Amino acid sequence: MNRFSFTWDKGIALFLVLAVMWGTLVADNFANTSNLAFVLRDVTEFAIIALAMTFLIISGEIDLSVASTLNLASASTGFLFREGLPFEVAIVGGLLVGLACGMFNGFLVTKLGLPSLAVTIATLALYRGLSFALLGNQPVNELPEFWINIGYGRIPGTFLPWSTLLLVVLAAVAWFILHHTRFGRWTFAIGVNAEAAKFSGIPVQRTKMTLFAMTGLMSGVAGIVYTLRFASASPDGAVGYELSVIAATLFGGVSIAGGVGTIWGVLAAVFSLGVIRSALQLTGFTANSLLIVSGALLMISVITPRVTEYLRSWRESRAKDNTKKTIREVGNEQPTS
Repeated sequence: MNRFSFTWDKGIALFLVLAVMWGTLVADNFANTSNLAFVLRDVTEFAIIALAMTFLIISGEIDLSVASTLNLASASTGFLFREGLPFEVAIVGGLLVGLACGMFNGFLVTKLGLPSLAVTIATLALYRGLSFALLGNQPVNELPEFWINIGYGRIPGTFLPWSTLLLVVLAAVAWFILHHTRFGRWTFAIGVNAEAAKFSGIPVQRTKMTLFAMTGLMSGVAGIVYTLRFASASPDGAVGYELSVIAATLFGGVSIAGGVGTIWGVLAAVFSLGVIRSALQLTGFTANSLLIVSGALLMISVITPRVTEYLRSWRESRAKDNTKKTIREVGNEQPTS
């Protein structure tokens, strides 16, 4: 019989349950359906991007430009609609912009050999600047009512936003690809050792290029959801989102060194962050306090694995010392007549 093993992602699922219980206790209106719908709606963009970020960090790379890509996709959608294109065409344009941003990041990393951290810090500023170049200081607020209702409305007969249905579909696809396909196995192998993966026949460059493109596209999807939720496309949206996405991804059990992670752990972390944010807002905390929470989770997710590894090494070392001591004691024992 296999014993139940308590892993980090299972711990995050437990943390989510405890966070919901805590939120119910500290905030009177936390558990009502209106607030739960708000929590689901509030985390959707984070969760969509985090699905792609999970793949990317597992492969040993990172993308700090996701919030700027989200905003540029949103701004592009608003710009195209303002220029007279049908809104459906504008949505496609926004998605293509997100995909192009991801592919540009991937090109710089995989073809030119630049580090993803430096590249995406630069494109973070570049894509944000392009958003202002498209819209100036004038947001696009008059969007079609049908699409606004989808962005902020609920599935009939439930308290679930329409965006939650999209998230469920995307999460199911991401889970299947990461954990049950050859591409997912390639992603893990590259994160463990890219050189060894290359010598074993895995197309490392092509896989990483695909992952950056996927991250850009998912940021574009999040940009469309963001635009519909706020019924506006502005040049200064989603500021600081990259911190929350990366904090949730790492807190969900994805190793910053690559090679480790699960989709369900990341989703549990995203929802935990949303629950904590909502409870703090209901109890009167400011936006700066919410940033502190994101930063604290990021620190916990980086420090905890190191501490755990140190404790494991210490226990193993102590066990070896005890074994050697026992062997010496047995060897020193004199036989009695």
